[in-house]
Amino acid sequence: MEILSEKKQKLREILLSLGNTAVAYSAGVDSTFLARFTHDILGDKMIAITANGAFMPKREYSASVSFCKENGIRHEVINVDPLKLKEFRENRSDRCYHCKKNIFTLIKQTAEKNGFFNVIDGSNVNDLSDYRPGMKALEELSVISPLRDAGLTKNDIRELSRELGLPTADKPSFACLATRIPCGEEITIQKLEMADAAEQKLFELGFKQFRVRFNGSDARIEIIPEDFPLMAERETTAEVNSYLKQLGFRFVTLDLGGYRMGSTNMIQP
Repeated sequence: MEILSEKKQKLREILLSLGNTAVAYSAGVDSTFLARFTHDILGDKMIAITANGAFMPKREYSASVSFCKENGIRHEVINVDPLKLKEFRENRSDRCYHCKKNIFTLIKQTAEKNGFFNVIDGSNVNDLSDYRPGMKALEELSVISPLRDAGLTKNDIRELSRELGLPTADKPSFACLATRIPCGEEITIQKLEMADAAEQKLFELGFKQFRVRFNGSDARIEIIPEDFPLMAERETTAEVNSYLKQLGFRFVTLDLGGYRMGSTNMIQP
């Protein structure tokens, strides 16, 4: 706890040194903690900016609006359409770089229009060990990652979120919906909407951590092993199968390997 306290103090010092700051806010574990902590430190010298588009689950967008309203955080929303980018649609291995560059350019522009000239994001120490081509875009745009700079890990952020009583302390990770489509396969608005609707159904049925990935025209569901019994229930299986087929999937399958960490779908199934 002493080490965590030191990291927390370092984060406070970083934010105070920045002063006027805009937080890129997605409603995830990291950015929610960062938005709340920054607001507690800087008050009206901070603003939260959310990029909304087909790449973001609808429930995450709604959560971002509700959280900022409940916590008195000034909130700006920008509508983004990455499908306008050829590099995003083509879904190459550097897709995330081009998408992040586009989104954070718009976030920086929105921040500056509102009088905020520092933009920070929720990247943490754990992100350094994952394949994240989008990190390069953040560096090029001089986006600051105070959680990472303070040495905070994902577990640290969850613990500090509990201290603040944040509802996201134990929230599962939900990456960009484009990660549900295998690298090299074209991304379309229809596929993004299918993935969002399919995962919303799993969320409503009580599944905790999940992905619905495209395997050609089929759906490949990944869930944590603890939720296998729920999926095995006859009514649940029938409802999931029926609903996903209505969305347009040909067959609905369960990956017996379970949910796998990581935000990309780089390998063809």
